[in-house]
Amino acid sequence: MKKMFLVFSHSLTQSQREDAVSNFGIDEFVTLPDELKKIWASIPPEAKSIRLCVDKIAEWIKQNSSQGDYVLVQGDFGATLLIVDFCFENGLIPVYSTTARDADEKTFADGTVKVQRTFKHVRFRKYERWKYGNKVFFIFRYRQIC
Repeated sequence: MKKMFLVFSHSLTQSQREDAVSNFGIDEFVTLPDELKKIWASIPPEAKSIRLCVDKIAEWIKQNSSQGDYVLVQGDFGATLLIVDFCFENGLIPVYSTTARDADEKTFADGTVKVQRTFKHVRFRKYERWKYGNKVFFIFRYRQIC
């Protein structure tokens, strides 16, 4: 029986459920308990380290998962990185949802702008990481915008 653990702060859509079932053979979706969902949804931006917050979620995943289970991980960038790394180290398969995005923008007479964004699930994609020999690297590239 294949499980998908949902480590994100919103609800799974019907198209996401269908995708997970048809492409990964998921039999069961496991949501974060309310206490952990609150932690995940409010990772403190002022904290120097978020490891203790994320450790609670990683421990819950470890206690409830089996090797080969999927983990849908989306949220705070640093927290996501930690959970994805945890998944790789524990034989789990971390994935994220890709979306098609559409924006509708209206400008009003007073100069204010209202933007409405629509997101539609396209597919799940497995997280990847670079391996060189026995070393694993997460590579980030930043560019300066002036």
